Amino acid sequence: MTVNLRSLETAVPPTILIQPEARAVFAAQPGLTRLGSRLVNTCFDSAAIDTRHTAVQELTTESRAQDPQFFDPATGLLLSPSTKVRNDIFATEATKLFIEAAQKALAACPGVDVPDITHLVTVSCTGFFNPGPDYKIVRALGLNPAVQRYHLGFMGCYAAFPALRAAKSFCEADPEAVVLVVCAELCSLHVRTSNDPDTIMGSALFADGAAAAIVTARDIPGEPALLRLDHFETVLTPVGEESMAWNIGDEGFEMVLGNYVPHIIDDHIIGALEPLLSRDSSLHGLPYRDIQHWAIHPGGRSILDKVQSRLDLSDEQLVPARETLRNFGNMSSATVLFVIRHILDLPAADDGQNGTGDAAVNPGEQRICSMAFGPGLTVETALFTRLQAPRGATPASGSETSAADGAGAEPAQPVSVRA
Repeated sequence: MTVNLRSLETAVPPTILIQPEARAVFAAQPGLTRLGSRLVNTCFDSAAIDTRHTAVQELTTESRAQDPQFFDPATGLLLSPSTKVRNDIFATEATKLFIEAAQKALAACPGVDVPDITHLVTVSCTGFFNPGPDYKIVRALGLNPAVQRYHLGFMGCYAAFPALRAAKSFCEADPEAVVLVVCAELCSLHVRTSNDPDTIMGSALFADGAAAAIVTARDIPGEPALLRLDHFETVLTPVGEESMAWNIGDEGFEMVLGNYVPHIIDDHIIGALEPLLSRDSSLHGLPYRDIQHWAIHPGGRSILDKVQSRLDLSDEQLVPARETLRNFGNMSSATVLFVIRHILDLPAADDGQNGTGDAAVNPGEQRICSMAFGPGLTVETALFTRLQAPRGATPASGSETSAADGAGAEPAQPVSVRA
C-alpha cells in the first residue's frame, strides 16, 4: 500500500528577530562574565542565522508592555519570568500557530474536506496545557469530535518523524484514514541570559514556527500527492545521552546542547543511515551524494558541516537545510518539515540529475533522504519520493509571510530587538 503526503504547509509568528541586533542585546547584559560575553558573540556570529521568528512580542523595541516580563526596552535588560508565565504564553500563542498551520494544510488539499479527517497527531516540546492543541484544532476547524487524537510531547527536534511514521501506520491499518499532522514550537519562550554555554547556544539558535501535513492512502482525484512516504527508522547512538537533553527548570525549559554533539553525529551518522537505506535495494551501497535530495534538520551550522563532510554531499544538496537555518533558525520539531517544503518548492529536474551534476539514481524519480537529531542522542531518518512538481514559485530566500507562506501574501516586515 502506498501512503502519500498530500499537503505540507508552514506558519511563523509575525515578529522577526534580526540576529546581529539580538546578539547585541544578549552581549550587553550586566551579569555576563568576560568569557560569557565572548561566548555570546561567538555563538550568535557563528550560527549562520540572519533572522528568526518569535511569538514573544516583548522582544522588540515596538513593545510597550506596562509590566514587561521578558525584556525591558527602557533598560535593555532581559528578564527571567517563571516557567508558569512562559507556559501560559505558550498555551495562547502556540494555539494560534497550531490552528494556522492546520487550516493551511487543509486548504492546500482540495480533495480532502474537514469531515474526512479521521486522525489528528500534534507535536510540541516547548509547552504543555490540557485540553491541549489537539482539542483546540478539533474545535477551531470543526473536525469530527470523534476524530482519533494523539499528542507527541517533549520529544525534541526529531519528533516530526515519529508523527509522520504514526500517520503512515494509521493509513496502512485503515486505507480510508486521513491523518492531519501538526508540529508547533515556541522555543523563544525559553531564552534567557546566562553564562552557561548551552544556554547561550540555545539563545543564538532557537526560534518559533509550525508545520502541518495531510497524510493518506486514499486515491483522491485532482491534485497529485507531494511525497510518497517510503520508510522510517530510529537509531540511538551508543554515546551522547548527556550531550543533548531538554529539562524543565524554574525559569523555563533548559537545553543541554554540548559542543561534542557534532562530533557524535560525525562518528555515527553512517551507522544511523544504514538501517534506512538497506530498506531499498536501489540505494543500499550507493554513494550518498547520488541520492538527489537531502533534508537534514539544521540543528546548527556545525552539525550541517559535519553531515555534509561525512556524507560527501554537494553544497547544492545542503542549500535547503542551510537556507532554512539562515531564515528561520532552529524551530525544533517543525524545522525539518520547513526543509522538506523548501525541497518541494525547488524546480523539478527532469533529467535525473543530482546536486553534483551527475546522473541520479532512478532517473525521473526524485528521492529525498531526511534526518533529524534529538535528545538521547536519537537519530530519526526517513526516505521519501517526490511526486509533484513545485507549485509555481521557488522558496523565499528572505523571510516567510506573516504567520504563513501563502501565495500572494505580503511579506512580514522585520521587527528587531533593541540593540
